[in-house]
Amino acid sequence: MIKVQDIRKSFGEKKVLKGISTVFEQGKCNLIIGTSGSGKTVFMKCLVGLFQPNSGSIFYDDVDFTNLSNKEKKQIRTKIGMLFQGGALFDSMTVQENVKFPLDMFTNQSHKEKLDRVNFCLERVNLVGANDKYPGEISGGMMKRVGIARAIVLNPKYLFCDEPNSGLDPKTSLVIDGLLTDITREFQITTIINTHDMNSVIGMGDKVVFLHKGFKEWEGSNKQILTSGNQALNDFIFASDFLKELRKGIK
Repeated sequence: MIKVQDIRKSFGEKKVLKGISTVFEQGKCNLIIGTSGSGKTVFMKCLVGLFQPNSGSIFYDDVDFTNLSNKEKKQIRTKIGMLFQGGALFDSMTVQENVKFPLDMFTNQSHKEKLDRVNFCLERVNLVGANDKYPGEISGGMMKRVGIARAIVLNPKYLFCDEPNSGLDPKTSLVIDGLLTDITREFQITTIINTHDMNSVIGMGDKVVFLHKGFKEWEGSNKQILTSGNQALNDFIFASDFLKELRKGIK
């Protein structure tokens, strides 16, 4: 669980986050949505410690992450997995080497133990036999799955995903959404996903936090979002013709 209490963040005179409080629950897919400039990227960077909030607190379970020293924050970060928007794979490394990289950095496991863990994670994302391929030899969807395998290789308690479906076709996006949902529930991870993909929101949003102009405008589940009655949220989610027609069908 990650608990956020009254987080505020400014850059000079520009106020980006204006007092956000929420709770991201363990074993659930928690989604952050909002238009460009709503503050969602800054919010996620505050959550992982890349930005220090001006005020407020972020608790990882019972630990106040915002008041830890850099050394203490590193201990928390060993429990965090990250899936980056562009995959962020090392082009000069094989799939196996990319997934094994966090184990080389943060563990003293034997080579066999590392390979066993790598193979387990690759099997979990349906990439058995892809060990020796390079990123340039696989598809965008496969690269995202390698990124997921690398993100979970340290068996994290917390998983952050930045636009996991960016650049993917709808069918592949559904595969990635399914994998993230299954892994979250199977390993009881607190998963936080920054996304603009409304298919993901409707399909996997156990909890959805909608940011608007730096405020938490609305929060709820994917079952509640289509009938929220919040005008700013409706303007955001019903922007596409498909969702406008869907909205007509549920009225």
